[in-house]
Amino acid sequence: MVNETNSLVSYRQAALWVGDASARGGRGKIMALSGLAQPAGDSAFNVWLSDLLEHHAGETATGEPRTVSPRPDTDDMRMWRDYLPKNGLWIPLPLQPGTGDAEEPSKKPPLQAGLVLWRDQEWTRQEAAVLALLGGAYAHAWRALGKNTRTWFGEGGFKATLARLRTKRWRLVILLVLLAAMFFPVRQSVLAPAEIVPRDPFTVRAPLRGVVERITVQPNDTVRKGDLLVRIDAREIEGKLESARQSLAVANAELRQKQQQALFDEKSKSALGILQSRRDQAASDAAYFESMLQRTEIRAERPGIAVFDDPQEWSGRPVTIGERIMVIADPRDVEMEAHIPLADAIALRAGTQVRLFMNAEPASPLEATLERVGYRAVPVADGTLAYRARAAFAPRPEDSGPELRVGLKGTAKLYGEPTFFVVYLLRKPLTRLRLWLNL
Repeated sequence: MVNETNSLVSYRQAALWVGDASARGGRGKIMALSGLAQPAGDSAFNVWLSDLLEHHAGETATGEPRTVSPRPDTDDMRMWRDYLPKNGLWIPLPLQPGTGDAEEPSKKPPLQAGLVLWRDQEWTRQEAAVLALLGGAYAHAWRALGKNTRTWFGEGGFKATLARLRTKRWRLVILLVLLAAMFFPVRQSVLAPAEIVPRDPFTVRAPLRGVVERITVQPNDTVRKGDLLVRIDAREIEGKLESARQSLAVANAELRQKQQQALFDEKSKSALGILQSRRDQAASDAAYFESMLQRTEIRAERPGIAVFDDPQEWSGRPVTIGERIMVIADPRDVEMEAHIPLADAIALRAGTQVRLFMNAEPASPLEATLERVGYRAVPVADGTLAYRARAAFAPRPEDSGPELRVGLKGTAKLYGEPTFFVVYLLRKPLTRLRLWLNL
C-alpha cells in the first residue's frame, strides 16, 4: 500500500495507520512507512505521526478522502516542516462495518484505518476519486485475507480480549469458574509399566543338583506333552549308578554263596540275614540312581509355549534343586501384570477398571479388570520399588484388536476412587509439603 500506490499517483511519502477498536478514543499505531521494511514504533517521529493521524481519524465523518494538515497551537507545524511534504491526503480504509450511531453512542465505532500520502503539489479531485476507489479495493483485499483485527478472540484480537478480561466483573467470573473447577469430581488414576503374562503357567524346575547340559527348545516354541525340554549333565550320576550296580552284583554273589553253604553249615545260616540286607540296600541304591538318571531329562507335563530367556545362558550353568528354568504357558490364557511405582501408588480395589496401551498398538487400548494388588512393594527390574498388580482381560471376539501374546509390554492406566480435582492436582505437592513439615 505505502510503496506500490506510487505507480498510480506520484507522492514522496506514505504511511499506513490502523486504529485499535478495543481502545477508547481511536488509539492506533503506524503499521507501515514508505521505504522502510519495519517502522520503529517507539521513535519520536512515529509517536508524533500516530498521534496526529489519530486526531484526523476522529474527525473523519465520511469515507471520502480528505486533506491532512497540522493541528493549531501544537508542535505539529515544526515537525511537519522538518519531516513531511506540504500536502497530505487521508484515504480511509473501511476494514469492518461500524455499529455506533448518533442514537446509540455506547456501541463501538467502526475499526478505522487510513492510508496517508504526502507530496509538494496539491491533490486534485480526480486523484482523490481514484484513490477512494483504490482504498476500497485495499480494504476489501485486507478483509478477504483475514488481516483485520476481528478474530475468533473477538473484536480487537487477542490483546483486546485480554484487556476486557482485566475488568472486575470478568475477574470475578474467572475466579468463580476456577473455584468450581477445583471441586469438580474426577477419578484418580495412575500409569504403570505393564506386561502380558500367563495366568496359570506350569513351572519347569530343576529336579536335582547338577549342570544344565542343553536346552532342547527355543523361547516361545510350541511344545506338546512329553517333549524333551532340558537335559542335565548325567555323567556323575551314571558313574554312581555303575558303582551301585557293581555293589548289587557283589551282594548277589555273596548271598548265593552263603545260601549254598547254609545247606551244610549251620553257622552260615546266621549270616544270611545280614547279606540279604546288604543285597536289598545295594538294589535300592541302584534303583535310586536309575531314577535320578531318568530325571536328568526334563519333559513337558502339559502343552503350551516355552517362556524363558536365551538358551545359551543356561548351557553349562549349575542349578540347585527347585531352581526355576522356564515355564510352560497356555497362549490363550493370559493376564496383565503391572508394576505401580511406589511414589505414585493410590488406593485401588479389586474390580476397578484398567486400560492397557500396548507399545505395538498404542491407539487400541485393551480393557481389563483389576484382580489383586501386592501387599507391599518389591524390587523390580529397573531397581526401584513397586507394587505388583494383576488384572484379567475382558472377553472379546477373536478378530478384535491385537493378539494377546505373552511378553508384550505397554503402559497400564489404573483407575482409583473419585476425588476432587484440587486434591488430584495437588496430591504430590501436598505429600512433599507434609514431609517437609514433618506432619
